[in-house]
Amino acid sequence: MPAYKLYNQKGKLTNFSKLIKEAAKADVIFFGELHNNPIAHWLQLELTKALHEIHQEKLVLGAEMIETDNQEALELYLNNSIEHDSLKNIARLWGNYKTDYKPLVDFAKEKQLKFIGTNVPRRYASMVFRGGFEELDTLPETDKRWIAPLPIAYDPTLPSYREMVEMMGDMKNHSSENFSKAQAIKDATMAWQIAEHWNQGKYFVHYNGSFHSDDYEGIVWYLKRLKPEATILTITTIETSELIRRLDEDQRFVADFTIAVPETMTKTY
Repeated sequence: MPAYKLYNQKGKLTNFSKLIKEAAKADVIFFGELHNNPIAHWLQLELTKALHEIHQEKLVLGAEMIETDNQEALELYLNNSIEHDSLKNIARLWGNYKTDYKPLVDFAKEKQLKFIGTNVPRRYASMVFRGGFEELDTLPETDKRWIAPLPIAYDPTLPSYREMVEMMGDMKNHSSENFSKAQAIKDATMAWQIAEHWNQGKYFVHYNGSFHSDDYEGIVWYLKRLKPEATILTITTIETSELIRRLDEDQRFVADFTIAVPETMTKTY
């Protein structure tokens, strides 16, 4: 059995060479992963290498998995001022960082590329979950520098956010809408960071959980508001019981490219 199959937006089989060709034309690429999927992580690295061959120093990398207030520590590592163990002690790295994200960061380090930690510090997402966006107004200005500029735009009718509210239903001690708003503050901050570090002539590859960019919502929705001129390409990852010749109808048009991986594939955690 193959390790994966790749499909285009219409659900038809395609190949990695075609993905590279199309991705090279985009200003911003969202690589939506399943966090514990090794095939997605491998293809992230391979696509990044291929795009670097094309764009060289114009390539910028960024990730949900590193938060904005850890950027200084990340840059110390990229500049060879600290070793990996020091970065691990200073920054709040994910448990699977060493296997799944360190290769991407190390590639940026080797090629002297910018690597941007884009996600909102989790403590602020927790504040929104507890009390809504209004809680952020209580923060000192020094803390607000880690968050997308306030007030945060929010569209509760977006299907991804609406589904979150419906999924949570009545939550004890919390508004179910605050659950989607906590997601929105992450999406808004990631889009803001991408917009801050991308301009015409550069190419940005962003690694994030697929939910943050599926259906061209989440981060994509916010980035279009900030940088309407940017051309965007999205990739999503799914697991499936069988690798078929054409995706089911409900799996089409979720992203420009879909990576389908057998659900029996080994997980990274």
